[in-house]
Amino acid sequence: MLTLDGPVWFYATMAAVILLLAYLVQLNRLLNMTPEGVRRLSPSRWTQASLVETYKRLEKTPITTQSYAGHIPPKLERRYIITGGSGLVGGYIVLQLLERGQPPESIRIVDFREPNRSDMTSGPPATVEFVKTDISSIESTNLAFAKPWHSSVASLPLTIFHTAAVIVPSDRSKLTYGFCEAINVFGTRNVLNASRLAGADILVSTTSGSISIRPVEFWMTPWNMFSDWPRHYWQVLDEQDFFEPPRRHQGYYSNYAASKAAAERIVCGANSKELRTGSIRAANGIYGNPTDNTVGGPLHMRVQPTWTKHCVQSFVHAINVAVAHLQFEAVLASPNSAALPQAGRPFVITDPNTPITYGDVYFLIQTLSVTPFQTLTLQPLVMLLLSYAIEWYRLLLVRNPWLRMFLPLVSGDIQHLQPALFSICTHLVASNEVAGQPVEMGGLGYTGLLTTEAGMVQEIIEWNREHKNSKENGKTYQSSVSLAVEIQRAALGVKSTRRLNIETDGAPF
Repeated sequence: MLTLDGPVWFYATMAAVILLLAYLVQLNRLLNMTPEGVRRLSPSRWTQASLVETYKRLEKTPITTQSYAGHIPPKLERRYIITGGSGLVGGYIVLQLLERGQPPESIRIVDFREPNRSDMTSGPPATVEFVKTDISSIESTNLAFAKPWHSSVASLPLTIFHTAAVIVPSDRSKLTYGFCEAINVFGTRNVLNASRLAGADILVSTTSGSISIRPVEFWMTPWNMFSDWPRHYWQVLDEQDFFEPPRRHQGYYSNYAASKAAAERIVCGANSKELRTGSIRAANGIYGNPTDNTVGGPLHMRVQPTWTKHCVQSFVHAINVAVAHLQFEAVLASPNSAALPQAGRPFVITDPNTPITYGDVYFLIQTLSVTPFQTLTLQPLVMLLLSYAIEWYRLLLVRNPWLRMFLPLVSGDIQHLQPALFSICTHLVASNEVAGQPVEMGGLGYTGLLTTEAGMVQEIIEWNREHKNSKENGKTYQSSVSLAVEIQRAALGVKSTRRLNIETDGAPF
């Protein structure tokens, strides 16, 4: 008679371990692959010859606002407030407004920090008024919007470009939602109300293509692993979700996406004849200045740990995003435009080319940068498992703030290694088909001015110019993600000095 003695339990345990290992190995294999349908959307990789040729061409004729001035929508006799005007998209909006002839006194930058981009610290951009503002504060926002204008422009109609936001791509728990909510949601509401009080009649906000990303369901049933992919392993970024009921919080890949979705609906829902509104959804990775996270982030790393070389994504240059804002403004300029199909809705924007891979970005940097750069390939499943541990630890400190007296906070880049990051670091292809339709057909008439290759090569040229004489210790830039961390820490410090109860790891209010 067979009994469950020691050897039987041993073999049963060994069989279970072997099956588990086989499951993990196959899952890791899938996460290292690109589905054939996605591969067909990005059939070719960048080559050294093509990158070097583009680099030489752009060295002779660089991309500047003057070089594409003929494609910027014509000047309108208006005033402008750009929240986040010191940043990536907002900064290019300022430059394009000046290029098309708007006088500096008709433009106001409303931001948490002064412009520090090299293209905004001299010449006409440096004369644009800056008002330091905390948009999460009603008082601060209202004061910035109500500040008197130069007499030469004070009577002109007012456009608001709302680009300010905090980007925290890795947090997904409601326990840590407060930080994104305070600035991205409540801040947007404050901007909207201040716009009305200031008499604005156009408001175009910047949202994110990541709003439509659904969390990837990595843990597949074993019997599907050899014939299918994890659910949502690849996705198309479009506007369809906007016309559906809002998802529950866990239906968004992160707190950032959930907060931007809420902010987008606030802006679009406010559309009226008195204040025409709409949003531009920039496809996933925005780049265009060494302050960005997409190209600038790796440039600063020197050694880039990665498990995403094979991941196919659509990227978008901030110049293209800025032009789309001005095209949207042109559509909304008519007082009767509130009834147009473009008003009160978002449009996805991406570069005018097929998507690329993260491997293309890394190859670009290795090929062209004067500073050292190499990649360190990691296994995705190992990093995914580690991300759960990091998230658990961070939430432990959130739920039990007293533990912070004994246990250290997670800091540095490792704090962003959480499960949400794996949903945005997968295969994401954007479609700006709707935005590209002619205005008379309900679109914006959008066509991207820069391809991803040209835009990223130009960014490398600017980086090399800054670092050519000091390859190791060149100029330091602050990205939007690192700025968010800085604001987060400052807010936590304020709370501590006031002896307030810290309920979340990142809620400053």
